[in-house]
Amino acid sequence: MLFPSPSPSRKPARVVVTGAGLVTPLGLGWKTNAAGFRAGRTAFRPVSLFDASRQRVKTAAEVDLPSAFPQTSLGERRLSRLDRAGKMLLLAAQEAWQQSGWEPAENLPLVLGTTGGGMLFGEDYFRRALKQPYPHRGQAMRAVCYQPQMQARLLMDALDFSGPITIVSNACASGANAIGQAWELIQSGQAERVLAGGYDSLSEMVFSGFDSLQALSPTVCRPFDVRRDGLCLGEGAAMVTLETLESAKGRDAVILGELIGYASSIDQHHLTQPHPQGNTTQVVMKSACATARITPEDIGYINAHGTGTLLNDSSEAAAISEWAGRRASTLPVSSTKAHIGHLLGAAGAVEAVVCLMVLREQWLPPETAFEVPDPACKFPVVHEPQDANVDVVLSNSFGFGGVNATLILRRWA
Repeated sequence: MLFPSPSPSRKPARVVVTGAGLVTPLGLGWKTNAAGFRAGRTAFRPVSLFDASRQRVKTAAEVDLPSAFPQTSLGERRLSRLDRAGKMLLLAAQEAWQQSGWEPAENLPLVLGTTGGGMLFGEDYFRRALKQPYPHRGQAMRAVCYQPQMQARLLMDALDFSGPITIVSNACASGANAIGQAWELIQSGQAERVLAGGYDSLSEMVFSGFDSLQALSPTVCRPFDVRRDGLCLGEGAAMVTLETLESAKGRDAVILGELIGYASSIDQHHLTQPHPQGNTTQVVMKSACATARITPEDIGYINAHGTGTLLNDSSEAAAISEWAGRRASTLPVSSTKAHIGHLLGAAGAVEAVVCLMVLREQWLPPETAFEVPDPACKFPVVHEPQDANVDVVLSNSFGFGGVNATLILRRWA
């Protein structure tokens, strides 16, 4: 039975990460990205994927995809049905899968977070539909592949597994929600293993939309800096293999970290603006800590949502400062969006993998463009590369519509 009803007397399972795959504008794979994040490298450059000449802002963080893809069970024809986002998803999932040592399986759940899905197919369909005479060739394939479940199905076929598919589209919290829902499936006994993560590619429609809102920075992305003037967009994908501790130990798997807490909440203050004092943000952090059975004193680092926008950062800063209390003055915080931009539906998943890097390699990712803190920041913002002793990390992800999500991960010694 898929997703069997858990026994009410069953003790919640411990959930560990045994594989992690990453594709960001800093590069492909764990090793390249770890070096980039640790050094505080940035990946912003003029947009080349579409014409941005008429936009107010003309820079973003783009991924350099490889010219050839690793061998999978997909043939060339089916691989061509993956757009840019789907290819990044496949690369990240394949790295996580290989690292975990998982074998082909049935009834293995897949939980994905995305905001755009196959948006590039949709844009291509629209452009061709405007042409005269109307070109019918390939339009049916574009309409089908525009739907994100097609990317999920092709990923399953590429890695030779099958099972229920869940797609979360919860704005910029999607990737974190996907990992959190996967954690809940395993912890409750409804699944032993789950492949989860998030992905999104840059698209002209989304870029133009954020630019028209004047939400994009015309300078540099500097979250929590008093001079911040907007976010920068990026693209990427991150996937993790989650399983019970019993399963991982039973096959002597290498454990990258333990996922010990998750919570999600809705901020009803405004459709796009967070509560000024971050009331709901405090709630979601407190709830995640309650599920993890820890306090702010136990947290060694926070990977903040930190978009670089005026309202988001002041709200999150106020929430962290109030929630952490006396711990705030010594609690290091940074936002990796300063390196790679805002990856929308992929952001929470990518940042969860960055948190695993922090736990595994014991360093903190700096915001190298950061200089003057916002007055709401009662905590130190990491602004230069540094080593650290970190056992527990907290990652925040928020999105339009008011959705908030928090993940908590613990070092595996």
